[in-house]
This record gives sequence, C-alpha cells and structure tokens, in this order.
Amino acid sequence: MFARNATIRGPSPALFTRPSIPSLSRKYHYTRDQVYGFREPVVRSIPDYTPEQLANRANASNLLRFVSYYRSLGHRLASLDPLSLTPSDPSAIYQLDPSRYGLSGDMTFDVNGIVNTGTEGKNVMTLNQIVERLNRTYAGSVGFEFAHLPNVSERRWCNELVETLYADRKVEVDSQKRILHLLSRSEAFDHFMAKRFPQVKRYGLEGAESMMVVMDELFKLSGEANVKDVVIGMPHRGRLNLLTDLLQFSPKALFNKIKGNSEFPEDIPGAGDVLSHIAQSVDLKYPSARDPVHVSLLHNPSHLEAINPVSAGKARAKQFDLLKSITPGGNSTPECDVGDRVLCVQLHGDSAFAGQGVVMETLALSNLPHYTCGGSIHLIVNNQIGYTTQAQNARSTIYSSDVGKIIDAPVIHVNADFPEDVAVATKIAFEYRNKFRKDVIIDLIAYRRMGHNELDEPAFTQPVMYKHIRGRRSVPKLYEEKLVKEGVVTQQEIDEVRNSYTSFLDSQLEASYDFKPEADTLKGKWAGMDIARDTTVPVETGVDVETLKQVGVASVATHGITPHSRLSKFHITPRLAKIEAGTGLDWATCEALAFGSLLLQDYNVRISGQDVGRGTFSQRHAMLVDQTDEHVIIPLNHITESQTGKMEIANSNLSEFAVLGFEVGVSWENPNRLVIWEAQFGDFFNGAQIIIDTFLSSSESKWLRQTGLVMLLPHGYDGAGPEHSSCRIERFLQLTDAKFDYADPTPDNCNMHVVYPTTPAQMFHLLRRQMIRNYRRPLIIAGPKTLLRHPNVVSSLSEMGPGTSFQPVLADAPSPSDAKRVVFLSGKLYYDLVKEREAKGLVNNVALVRLEEIAPFPWNEVKKTLESYPNATEFLWVQEEPQNQGSYTFIAPRLEQLLPEGAKLRYVGRKTLAVPATGIGARYKAEQAGLIAGAFA
Repeated sequence: MFARNATIRGPSPALFTRPSIPSLSRKYHYTRDQVYGFREPVVRSIPDYTPEQLANRANASNLLRFVSYYRSLGHRLASLDPLSLTPSDPSAIYQLDPSRYGLSGDMTFDVNGIVNTGTEGKNVMTLNQIVERLNRTYAGSVGFEFAHLPNVSERRWCNELVETLYADRKVEVDSQKRILHLLSRSEAFDHFMAKRFPQVKRYGLEGAESMMVVMDELFKLSGEANVKDVVIGMPHRGRLNLLTDLLQFSPKALFNKIKGNSEFPEDIPGAGDVLSHIAQSVDLKYPSARDPVHVSLLHNPSHLEAINPVSAGKARAKQFDLLKSITPGGNSTPECDVGDRVLCVQLHGDSAFAGQGVVMETLALSNLPHYTCGGSIHLIVNNQIGYTTQAQNARSTIYSSDVGKIIDAPVIHVNADFPEDVAVATKIAFEYRNKFRKDVIIDLIAYRRMGHNELDEPAFTQPVMYKHIRGRRSVPKLYEEKLVKEGVVTQQEIDEVRNSYTSFLDSQLEASYDFKPEADTLKGKWAGMDIARDTTVPVETGVDVETLKQVGVASVATHGITPHSRLSKFHITPRLAKIEAGTGLDWATCEALAFGSLLLQDYNVRISGQDVGRGTFSQRHAMLVDQTDEHVIIPLNHITESQTGKMEIANSNLSEFAVLGFEVGVSWENPNRLVIWEAQFGDFFNGAQIIIDTFLSSSESKWLRQTGLVMLLPHGYDGAGPEHSSCRIERFLQLTDAKFDYADPTPDNCNMHVVYPTTPAQMFHLLRRQMIRNYRRPLIIAGPKTLLRHPNVVSSLSEMGPGTSFQPVLADAPSPSDAKRVVFLSGKLYYDLVKEREAKGLVNNVALVRLEEIAPFPWNEVKKTLESYPNATEFLWVQEEPQNQGSYTFIAPRLEQLLPEGAKLRYVGRKTLAVPATGIGARYKAEQAGLIAGAFA
C-alpha cells in the first residue's frame, strides 16, 4: 500500500539481541525442550547511539528535552476527534512550548541522534523545521503513545519508525483506490440493508468505515510476512460489513437468515444464533503475498469482550499445531516460534474495552509463557459512546485504551476520517507486533451515524453529538471528494463501484429465496469427528495393563533432578510400589495413567489453572522441581523416546474468566488435544460464568462448534464453609438439555456431561472417554478433595484394563433381594454412609446406589438397578448440599418416573440455604451427623 520511499528505516532485525534484563519476576529454570509449551517472551534490543550522536545529544540537551516531550505528549495536540467535539488544547501542554527550553524559531541544530529524518550523519535543521516535522508526526490525525514503554529499545524503535514512515508517508494511487472501494462498498451495504431490511438491527459501520481499511491492511501485511492464519475475535459493530465484503461470506446466506430461516441444513439440529454472531473462515490471496492467508472470524456471544480470550487461545493452539514432529529424545523442533505464522486480532468497543474486566484479564495473559500467542493486535472501534453512555461515565481515564498500559502496550490513536492515515497506523502497529511479539493497540476514533442499533433514537440522550453527526458528510464521501479533487478517480468511477455493488447485493437477495445452507463444521482437523446423536452410548476405554505399568513408572521418573525429600518419601516411592502391586492406586495415580496412556496414543494433553502442576491439594505433582536450582521437568513427556503426544502444564495467573475462555479457544482448534481447566476450589468457576453460559454449554447448539473441554471442580462438604464446599452442581445441571421424560423415545443427546465420580478408576475412564469417542462434548467433573487420600478410595490396574469402561451407576448391596431400602446418592458421602451402614448392621438391608453420571441421566442403568431390588419399599435421595442446591431438583423428577408404582422418593439432606454451607463448625457437624443418620432412620 505504501510507496517505496516510505519503507521502514528502523534497525535491521539482525541487530536484535536477547539481553539479560534484571526483573523482580522470579522464574523457574524452564527450557522449551524440557517443558512442553513453554515460550518465554522475546526481549529485543537495538544498538546504542554512536559516540557522535551521544555527544550531539549532550550539546543540544535543551532540544533533546523538547523533542522528548513532543514524543510523549504530542498525542494531546493531535486532531483525533472526527466530530471536533473534544478539540485539543495546546495551552494545556505547556511542556511543548519551545521557549521554556530557551529555543527560538531561527535557531539551527544538528538533529543527528535527536530527531529521526531517515538520513544518517549530520543533519542541520532550524527549530521551525523541527517543530513542523514533529507536528506532522505526533500532532496530526494520529497520536502515538510510546513513552510509557519500559524497554528503551522499543521506545527508540517506535520513535524512529513513526518519524520516518509516518512523517514521510505517501500512499500509492492503487492503494488509494483500494481504500476508496472498501469505504464505498461498506456504505453501499449499509444503505442497501436500510432500504431492504429497515426493521433489522444490523449494527452498521456507518461513521467507522475505516475499520475496513484496518482489516484489509492487516490481512495484506500478514500475507506479506508469511503469516499463515489470522484469528479474529470481534463484537457486533460492523461485523456484517466485514463478513460480506473482505471475508466473502455469501450475502444470500445472510439474507436467508434475515428472513427467519435456519443457518443449518434441515438434518442438523441446532438452536442457531442471531445475525451479529455469524462466523466465517476464508483464504485470502493478496498480489503482494506469496501464499494465501487463512482468516477465521470466530463466533461470539452478546457478552462484550468474552470472545477475546477465546480468540487468543485458538491462535496459540493454531501456532502449536504448526510445530514439527517430536524428534528422538523428546525434544520439539519448532517450525516457527509463537506468533511467526499466526496473528490474533481482537476488536473492541471503546466503552467495553474500558469497562469489561475480561479485557484486563486477557491482556494479563499476553506475555505469560503458557498463554502468549505472540502478540495480539487490538483494534478499538471507538464510537465515543457506549450504548447511550457518555465517555465521562464510561471510564476514569483520558482514553478508552488506557487499560492496555497495564502490559505496557503501545497505543496508536487515529482519526477515522483520514483513512490513509489509518492505513499507515495499521502498518506501524503490525510492524511493532511482528518485531517485538507483544500486544499493540489501535484506537480508531470514529462515531456511529445511527444509534446503538438502527431502530434506536440516539438524540434522546446525545442531542448535540447527533445534530453534528447528521449534518456532516460520511467518511466515504469525504474521501471520495478528496480523490476526485486530486484526480485519482472520477465521479463516474465511484458511482460505478457503488452501483455495481448494490446490483450484486440485489442479485444475492433474489438468489436467497432458493438458498439451501450447508453445515460449516467438522472440517480440517475436525474431519474425523462426527455429530453426536446419543451421549449415553458406552465406550470401552481400558488399556493394556503392561502399558499402564510403564506409564505409572514414567510418571514419577526424576530424570536426574533432585526432588523434594517429602515427594520422594510420600509420592514417588509409594506410587512405584503400588504400580508394581497393581492395587491400592490413588486418585492422582489413576489420573496420571489416563494422561500418559493418551499421550502414547498421540493425543496431546493441556491442563490449565492455578497451581495445576502441583495440584491445589499437593496431590498431582505432574511437574517436578529440582530442589537445587528449580529446574523443571514434566515426567509424562518422557515415557518413551518416540512418543509424539505431549503434556502441557499451564500454571495460570489468578484469573478464571479469561483463562477458561482461553482454554475454550484451545479446545476449538483441535479435537486431538485433551484440554482441562481446573479450579483451585470448585466454586471459583463462578468468575467465569459468562464463558460457561455462552460458550461451553451452548456453542454446539448455537454454532455447531464442538468442544471437549473438561472442567475439574473440587467439590465436597468437609467443614470448609460457604465458599470452599460446593462447585454448584445445580448450576451446571440447569444448563444441560438432558432428556426429561423416560417415555421419550429419542436418544438422550445431552449437551454436557456432569459427573461426580467416587473411584480413581472412574476418573481414569472419564478422561479417556473424552478423547476416544468420535465427538466432543464438555465434561464437568465435581472433583474430589478428601477422597484424594482416603484409604478406601483406591482402584486396581484390573479396573482399568482391557474391556473396562466408565460406569454411570455403581450399586453395592451384597444381597440385593434382602434390600428393603434403596439410597441413591452421588459423591464422597458414599464412604460415610458405608461406614454408618456397617456400624448399624444394615449391610444387607440398605442398598447404596451411586449416580456417578448425573447428566445425561442414566435411565437404563438406574432402571436395571431398581429391578435388582425386588423387595425394596423405600427409596431415598441423600445429599450433602442444601435441598435447593446439589442434584436433587434435577434427579427427583427423573428418578420418580422409574420407581415402582405408588412409590415416592424421599429427600434426606440439609434444608434450603442461601449459602452452600454454614461457616459455623458446630452447626456443620450437627447437620452432617443428622443427614447420615437420616439415611438409616
């Protein structure tokens, strides 16, 4: 897009180094060869000033101070508001008055080492020339914020880039025409939609058409830089404009949807979604690029910014799928580094960027070793208003982009009325991200011509703003007049562009009457998957016992490091003994056997969350840390020299919303990766409820996007009080579409699995089932706490051997015909009831039936179990959770359909509570004793 004389004159990448920079951040001694998935952020530097430049800077120190202030505060003078409702105030920036530094306009200076002009050596300029160049660079229609960058090399590189590329910018004629066509088509699309579908909320781009320039430039630059994939997370504003133009989404498919038809073929079930959540994947080929770039616009929910961590996770997963095969010795040889071939682009609204906490959480992931995607480009489509909220009520900062400074991201503000400057700003942002592999923000300051949607009346709350908006020409018209005046195009050419595009849309509208949608799902890496029809079909998940032994031994191999003495005594040595015996295997051991066996079958495993390497309860120890130098290894990545499956232990920051969203994105990319998010305690998931509601439970129904993500939520009542007892099973059950009527002949194709396993072997089978099946569904595990080390909670290798599988129901009456009472329950309470039953001598009289899988409800297994107790007359549901929580309200109406005629289900447990559990120790003990006794009363 840029003329040859506008190429970047920054330092050559060959001059970059990776210096050792002191930091308060302590680090493990990771290496990418030993810890799969670890990618430390790149630190690059450029050579220092030459002796001549340093001397010149000292001699002209007052000029240097003046120039430095211009670089840091020039954006306050820039003309950034296309509406001119917030004009700049030069008098407020007193630091930019040259007289404060003893400088006057007729003074001359050698600017070598002070101002970048694109020429080397001595360069004499008057102060007036210097100020003119600084104004042209820093106080025009683009404002740069680089001064807050802590790395001096980054600041210098950015300053040199903008003082050459931007100050001397010149856009070629072909690029001007390209820009005009994009703007004109966008406006033509909005006018067409307003005429043909006046009652549709389309969230048009009018006022911010320059967004199309940003996206087009990013796609072109990506192709030129050999980027293979661009992943986009985007809200509603301008989405249809982007889809139907650059992303080549079929307008007839869009019009078919607007008419109320399904976006899915008739034979595929699905609830569908609204227009502004539609997605698209397309290969785009630009003449200046060697290969096409694949662009994926992800489906999004209406919760603003929720898509952004998802897009970052998908981008990282795409990058890791580009790694070459694992070489002998277990070392990975990357085809490229993170960010080389995949770019994440996140779009935002101005009020959402400033107001939604997930933005900060996602930014906080950007440079973490197991979450970086090599730098995202953030585009704020800044309408200067949030729904109807003025900026003064939407943020506490000058700019909506200021939250990005928490990660020291450079910010480029640009007036959307100047699309050529928008293109240059985009190139600067792209080049920075490509050089430093860090996030960068483009703040595209625009307006919206209509209200929040096209059916709103914005003048109710912003009368002055909208009086101004309705009295001004559009961005496309302004640029059109500029190019006509310059002789770049004729009015006839522009009219032809608009008329031709409108005619095309008319033809697509006509074709939409006969349009038949196709399923855009299960392609590429997902081609081997299928659409689930019945989620209750059992799957054999057992593994050869010798293989299990091999995995078990490898899971605690130290590979020469010095583990903690307590780990050697209480973790490593006991596990080896139990593996040898084949019995007494605890929870963490069976979990490791599941992971390792999947790795040997070429699946990858990623477990993410707070302290997952060790485990909240110090039970997992999937990563071992050398006690002498904190060197880290992941033993399961070294089971055999030839294994290709790798395990990534991603100890996260203290985030739930962004991290869970990130893992959803990872799970969307490839079905052959077991993705687990573990909460530190089960109730901590509620910080990520938006991700659960809008992605996890509903993405397949809304968008035909499968995810096999596992949520591992420690759950169980042990006197820990209101916040550390419950993972709120009831919430997840309410989100399932599990079959309600036993008489319903259709298969139970439940959208999620909600389970509460009570044995280590059951956990083993659940984790393996996630990958062995030919479809993916979320798995919600109410995980153990006290059961992790309970002496009776053990399994044997034979329970995980060939022919074995997960059992949705476990029943244990020694003499079924003698059982008079059948107690149904889930979870750890079983072991308390077993103890009480034995103490009361009721082993043959009371049957304990564990529902290990709650949703989908195990109809057939429960029915067969009930039939095995022909003399039972009492049927109970016993739970630790209060009556208004836990599984009772889900279980009761289903279970009662299977009871013998006339039988009723009796509830035993805590009464309704406003909290999951009491925080008063004495009351908790009394409640627990009462419900245990009630099961045998």
